[in-house]
Amino acid sequence: MNILAGRFKGFPIKTTSKMPYRPTKSRVRKSLFDKMILFNYDTVLDLFSGSGIMGFEAASRGASKITFVEKHSKSLNFIRDNSTKFNGIDFNFIKTDVFTYLKNSINFDLIFADPPYGRFDLEPLTISILEHLNRNGKFILECEKNQQSFLDADVSDYGDTRILTWTNS
Repeated sequence: MNILAGRFKGFPIKTTSKMPYRPTKSRVRKSLFDKMILFNYDTVLDLFSGSGIMGFEAASRGASKITFVEKHSKSLNFIRDNSTKFNGIDFNFIKTDVFTYLKNSINFDLIFADPPYGRFDLEPLTISILEHLNRNGKFILECEKNQQSFLDADVSDYGDTRILTWTNS
């Protein structure tokens, strides 16, 4: 898996199929970030980080502070190892579950969440996450295509993946 664009374009992100995550597909990442080309974000929160690819892609495209929240130690260790390739970026690694983190979190310009499919009620999770979104910030939720839209989300489908997006205006 490689960074698709930006100042770190082509950087490889080390991963393994033995990990308990499902990285966001490259065509989904490209489409998402292409849509945000005019959106300025400095601080990024990557929830259910998995491989960390969304946070790393955001770092390559201009973000200066990325916070990864992941409860699996092995996944977080891969993220830490991969982060050493990115000079000039302030990374924060949080080993906890997302719900615990959100109880005391600060606000961010851009938030990604890619929870394990079918394990969480996404509407209360989304409400909690939206409380940590800066004014004019964006929250992007990756879920299964059969997930119904809620809370007036913008919807984009990519194969079996549905992306729900909210902007805090």
